[in-house]
Amino acid sequence: MVLNVLRGLIGLLLLAQASMAGAVLSIEIIGAGEHQIPVAIVPLGGDDKLAQSIHEVVASDLQRTGLFRLVDPAGKLPHELAEVSYPDWQVRGAEALAIGTVAVQANGRIEARFRLLDAVKQTELVGQAVSAGEGQVRAVGHRIADLIYEKLTGNKGVFSTRIVFVNREGKKFRLIVADSDGYNEQTVLAQNEPIMSPAWSPDGSHLAYVSFETGHAAVYVQSLYTNLRLVLANYRGSNSAPAWSPDGRQLAVVLTRDGSSQIYLVRPDGSALRRITFSGAIDTEPNFSPDGQYLLFTSDRGGSAQIYRIPVEGGAAQRMTFGEGSNFSPRHSPDGKSFVCTHLVNGKFHIAVQDFQTGQMAVLTEGGWEKKPSFASNGKIILFASEARGRGILATVSSDGRIKQHMFAQSGDAREPVWGP
Repeated sequence: MVLNVLRGLIGLLLLAQASMAGAVLSIEIIGAGEHQIPVAIVPLGGDDKLAQSIHEVVASDLQRTGLFRLVDPAGKLPHELAEVSYPDWQVRGAEALAIGTVAVQANGRIEARFRLLDAVKQTELVGQAVSAGEGQVRAVGHRIADLIYEKLTGNKGVFSTRIVFVNREGKKFRLIVADSDGYNEQTVLAQNEPIMSPAWSPDGSHLAYVSFETGHAAVYVQSLYTNLRLVLANYRGSNSAPAWSPDGRQLAVVLTRDGSSQIYLVRPDGSALRRITFSGAIDTEPNFSPDGQYLLFTSDRGGSAQIYRIPVEGGAAQRMTFGEGSNFSPRHSPDGKSFVCTHLVNGKFHIAVQDFQTGQMAVLTEGGWEKKPSFASNGKIILFASEARGRGILATVSSDGRIKQHMFAQSGDAREPVWGP
């Protein structure tokens, strides 16, 4: 079984034409934070249509976190600081208040002048002009939501980031890049061959992937801006599981060119191939540490699928996971203090996080078919593949396990998610 699990983990993926659409994911929130911050979001003054669109984005972003309780402004619509009566908002129970205006500039850009106020201390927390190009009204909303989230929680917002995932419908596979809330879908590749294991470059400009289009697994790198792509690895046997280094100067890939699946390093242009692991087992799913010094990977060299760590410069591998069950698909946390992985025990796949210093593992989900976890860039949310209502879906869980989301595609099965930088 271990061999079958690991062979199934040696990924594939593909990209090409771009097309834009609306939301492809409907989101269901499960759970809430221990303390929800009551915040009132007043629709912006100025252009009514833009104001309504931005308000919907901001409110949806904040609600999805489970950390905020939205206070209904109910007719109280101040847009300037001089119009704010703090006692009115204190009576409503609001601890924070967002106000501002929005307009289209002469050059066509959308500009929102936004303020976040502390309704209790009666002070301004942040005041900023947020702008975006014509037609990018949702980007303005996401940025405002990021500012509110950052100021009220102390953590970086991730609403303006993107995710990538694979949608399968019958024999049709699509590789999709979308905003973190599922809007602004971009189909990077559509084909009748399997697509799996996408990997973001550190700056979000490229994806690495594996394609079977030539009859066997080969690794490609493709620009999301130009659609230009090149073959990164197309050796005899299987070429799979690409992972970018933090500086973008090399990738780790898994090749069977010399026998069993082993980990190699290669430059983004396909040159300077160098082997890192030298076991007779299956070594796969590499992931770089944030400082670029180590790789986590999955191996069955100890008899079951477990997580190991090895220096990028080569050397002895250190086993990281022990105890009951198997562990695979490791991903470092952005701060490098822990890693997330899939924990298989008693026939159920769970999402778990393990601390490097203590070696303690915390299981965050109830278990089922839960695989391929990855952290958001703030380290507070984990995206993974799951199943619900008989379909493959995307899901998230907060790093403390309290807040969960199910994200359903309009049709087909969603798989292979990765949160972008």
